[in-house]
Amino acid sequence: MTPDEFFQAVFEQISQYVGSQFDDVPISSKIPPSSLKKISDLKLPLEGMGLHNALSDLATFFEHSIRTHAPGFMNPLWGGMSLTGVAGDMVASVTNNSMYTRELSPFASLIEIEILQRACELIGYAHGFGSFTSGGSSGNLMGLLCARQHLRQDSGLNGFDGSKHVIFVSEEAHFSVMMAANVTGIGRQNVMKIRCLEDGSMDVNHLEEEILFTKREGFVPLCVIATAGTTVLGSFDPIRDIVRVAKSHNIWCHVDAAWGGMALFSSSTRKLLDGIEQSDSVCWDAHKMMGLPLMSSMFLVNDVLLLRKVCSHTTDADYLYYEEDNEYDLGHYSLQCARRNDVLKLWLAWREIGDAGWAKMVEQYLDFANYLEQKVTENEQLEMMAPRMWSNVCFRYHPSGTDVDLDSVNAEIRERLKNEGKFMVSRAKVRGFIVLRAVIANNAVSKESIDAFVGNVIRIGNDVLKGLPPKY
Repeated sequence: MTPDEFFQAVFEQISQYVGSQFDDVPISSKIPPSSLKKISDLKLPLEGMGLHNALSDLATFFEHSIRTHAPGFMNPLWGGMSLTGVAGDMVASVTNNSMYTRELSPFASLIEIEILQRACELIGYAHGFGSFTSGGSSGNLMGLLCARQHLRQDSGLNGFDGSKHVIFVSEEAHFSVMMAANVTGIGRQNVMKIRCLEDGSMDVNHLEEEILFTKREGFVPLCVIATAGTTVLGSFDPIRDIVRVAKSHNIWCHVDAAWGGMALFSSSTRKLLDGIEQSDSVCWDAHKMMGLPLMSSMFLVNDVLLLRKVCSHTTDADYLYYEEDNEYDLGHYSLQCARRNDVLKLWLAWREIGDAGWAKMVEQYLDFANYLEQKVTENEQLEMMAPRMWSNVCFRYHPSGTDVDLDSVNAEIRERLKNEGKFMVSRAKVRGFIVLRAVIANNAVSKESIDAFVGNVIRIGNDVLKGLPPKY
C-alpha cells in the first residue's frame, strides 16, 4: 500500500465519522472497559503488522470513540466540530513544526504572535503578550509563577519557600489551582477558598476579610484568582471588584477565563468580564466554547518583561536560541521546550468566521441554554438548581409529591442516558445535591435536540421512580 492509498483510506474513515454526526449511532460504546479490553487486540507486536492493519485499528478506534460532535453531547465544557480547526490540526501534525524557535516554525511563529496580540487587545492589555499552553491548568500554573516573580524577583534563581504564602480562590474554582499550589511549593493547605454568593460568584467582602486575617496570622498573600466561568455553574466572579481588593494589597490578580473567555467577543456578554483589563494575567481555552480540537489554550500577561523573567531558564539553551533577544523565538515565553503547533487551527477558524462569527456563536449557545432553562422551569417534574450566567444548565428531576432519594434517582438518570447512547451530560453537586449538568458548547445542538433531551430525562426519571422504595 502506497502512502497516497493509505491516506486516502484514512480520509475516507474520517469522512464517514464526521458524516455520522446525526446518524442513529450511540454517542458512547455500551461495552464496559473490562470487556472491551478482553475483545480488543491491543498488544504491541515484535514484527510490524503493516499499513492495512493500521486501517483496521483505526476503524476499531472510531467505533469505540465518544462521538463528541453528536447533537446529544453536552457533557464537558467543549464539544462539536470546527472543520477548519480539524484541518489545521491535521496539517500541524503533518508538518510537525515545534514552536520554541522561529527557525523551526517560521510561519507558525508569526501566526502565534498575531493571535496572542489580538487576544491581548480583546482583553485590554495594551502591551501584553503570552504563550500557548497545554491547557487551562498550565495557564493557572503560569499565573502563579508570575505572581511569585512579582513578589520575589529572585525566586526563579534562588528558590522559593511557599509554606507561608496564600492563594485566594472562590470555592467554585477549578481544581487545577490545587495542582499549581502543589507544583509551586505553596501547598494545597495554603489555598484559601472564598465563599460564594447564591449565583456562584466570589463574595468580595469575604475575600477582603480573609486577606486581612491572613496578614494578621503572619502569612503572605501571593495571588488572587478570579474565575470567569466556573466548571459546574458557569459563574463569573466580579473581576473589577476583585482586582480593586487585590491591588489595594499589592497582590497579583490572575483570571481563570479558560471557560468564559469567549464572552469577550459579544457586546451582550462582555460585561461578564468587566474589569478584566485591570488584571495581571489571564488563561483562556480556545478549544472549549470556540469548538476547536483539543488543545488550543493561551496564557496572557499584562507585563511581558515579567513573563520573560519567569521563563529565563532559556538563557542556558544556547544550542537552541542563537539570538538572545530574538522576539520571534517563542520559547522565551513558555515553560515548554518542544511544543506542538496548536495555533494553526485557531487561526484558520478565526479567519473563516471572524470576530462576528465568534460573537454569533456565543450568543447562539446562550440562546439555547436559555431555551433549555425555560423547558426545565416550565415542567413540574424538573427544577433548576442554581441561577445561570453562562451556558451551564444545572437541574434535576424532582416530581412533586415524591418521597424518595432524589440523588440516587438523578444519578441513575444520568447513567441510563449515557447507556442509551443518545445523550451525554455530566453529573455534579450543587449545594450538596446531585444534579444533571448540561453544557451548551457544541455546534450540533439545536432546539430539537434539547426537546428530545428533556423528554428523555423525564421518561427515564419516571421509569426509575417506579422501581424505587420510599425514603424513610
